[in-house]
Amino acid sequence: MIKISVNGKAASVDADPEMPLLWALREQLQLTGTKFGCGMALCGACTVHLDGKPVRSCSTPMSATSGKKVITIEGIGSGRIGKALQAAWIAHDVPQCGYCQSGQIMSASALLAEKKSPSDADIAEAMSGNICRCGTYNQIRAAIKDASVALAKGA
Repeated sequence: MIKISVNGKAASVDADPEMPLLWALREQLQLTGTKFGCGMALCGACTVHLDGKPVRSCSTPMSATSGKKVITIEGIGSGRIGKALQAAWIAHDVPQCGYCQSGQIMSASALLAEKKSPSDADIAEAMSGNICRCGTYNQIRAAIKDASVALAKGA
């Protein structure tokens, strides 16, 4: 049994220590918002936070999660940054197919937790590992900027 905290709730997962976190989230904990994309940590669809840092859950073994806090897309909206990003995502009509969006929001929230007013270069660097096949990169950048402004105003 591997004990972790997922979205603020204690969880015990009966898993091989080398099993990817993604499969525990989706199959055992029924948190299906985190998506499987490439399985090689290249596309970003599976991004979650592990102790506040963005990680690719498809390549993060369960052994690396023991005693740590995991936040998924299902839990990100409970905080100020997540709420601001979700509102900005809607305002900018970011999702098209939507498949990559949970990973995009998770990476964007980690960026805004670190940099309150990110530059275009900061955004490009933080989001570089997230692929959007629909090409909504301009809307994503605009949504991140708007969320940072809303957060600065106390949203």
